[in-house]
Amino acid sequence: MKKTLVSALTTALVVGAASTTFAAANPFSDVPADHWAYDAVSQLAADGVIEGYGDTTFKGDRNITRYEMAQMIAKAMAKTNVGSNDKALIDKLAAEFSDELNNLGVRVANLEKNADKVKWNGEARYTYTSERHDVNMLQGNKKNTKKNKDELLLRLEPTAEVNANWQVKARLDASTNMESDSAFSGDSDKVKLQRIWAQGNYKNFQTKLGKFPDGTAYDNSMMLNNQMSGAEVTVGNQLKATLRAGRIDLNSDSQYKNLHAFGVDDDAANLQSIALTYQLGKAVGTAAYYHADSDVFKNANHQYLKFNNNADEDEMSTWEVAGKYRFDKNVALGGAYAENTKADSYEKAGFVQLDYKGAQKANKGTWGAYVAYRHQGAGVVIDPNVDGVGYNQKGWEVGTSYTLFKNTVASAKYFNGKDLHNDKDASKLFGRVEFFF
Repeated sequence: MKKTLVSALTTALVVGAASTTFAAANPFSDVPADHWAYDAVSQLAADGVIEGYGDTTFKGDRNITRYEMAQMIAKAMAKTNVGSNDKALIDKLAAEFSDELNNLGVRVANLEKNADKVKWNGEARYTYTSERHDVNMLQGNKKNTKKNKDELLLRLEPTAEVNANWQVKARLDASTNMESDSAFSGDSDKVKLQRIWAQGNYKNFQTKLGKFPDGTAYDNSMMLNNQMSGAEVTVGNQLKATLRAGRIDLNSDSQYKNLHAFGVDDDAANLQSIALTYQLGKAVGTAAYYHADSDVFKNANHQYLKFNNNADEDEMSTWEVAGKYRFDKNVALGGAYAENTKADSYEKAGFVQLDYKGAQKANKGTWGAYVAYRHQGAGVVIDPNVDGVGYNQKGWEVGTSYTLFKNTVASAKYFNGKDLHNDKDASKLFGRVEFFF
């Protein structure tokens, strides 16, 4: 890496920012007052970062070596009155020239060298839900059941750069149920490493290995909103193919988690899927196929989760089509339909949704709203997004979101419909405030 010393000043100028004035006299005879770098050269010389040559020349048009650049960085590192932004850039330069600095006797800790390779994102959020059913799904004919829940969650998502193409990502969740302050009461106060995976990004090719998010964004997570332990490959540009293979946890948030009360011990399902997505102008469409097998499916025959009448089917074979058309920057219409050919009951699912605008977390005052009709059969969907409609329900759902302040978003959803297993009324109110960082 070589560049002229004058051009290097466009980067090295940061080291002169420790001083608050550019009134220093220029000691170099070959940098006239009308030169574009005059102020920068003068300030850097006054700060002792550059010294020039013994004949009072600067020789700014010659190539600079990495060791000369390292000498300037070393002098900048010795300064104490440097602003946070300038300190960040000095640290980045020190990481780039760490070998030369070490040879010059300037120690750069490994942590400093790699600090810019790890980035953290996260959120803190409060969620309130209130569900109502005319008949409790699991407890017979108890009328007008109501269940409220208050939850707090802290989520941290680190991303570590391995090289130009590979990253390691993770998600760590800490949640608490506000109904109890005890760390030993049910689901309260849990800390869990939800995901960790390596991701390779290449032109028209991406792969994930490990425990990665297995959401189906093309259908608003109607089919899946879980994580898979396995592998995923996406290839293509305008036409994309996504292939997944691995295992998913059925005892976390899916509708099958309640089967443990009925003596089903299997916690997971083997899942393979392929999705083909094509983008054409304002329209995008997806065709997908899912195959899964688990003893859970074979025993899912209680109440509203009657998966197979003969209780001998441990496979799921599901086809799905989904699409979306954006009329303009504000209005979009989307929907999906899925059917499980192995299920005898509640084997169909689908929705139609009209979106208007959308809350942007970085822009205060932005907002969005939607209205949707959903039919979510429990025999076809595996682990859907259930902020509004619930498992084995159908009906109307409306929602809105608003950015209260920068990186602070409030959202609300309301579902009104029926439980499919008994055709009785059901409703749900959902509210959430999220703080992103």
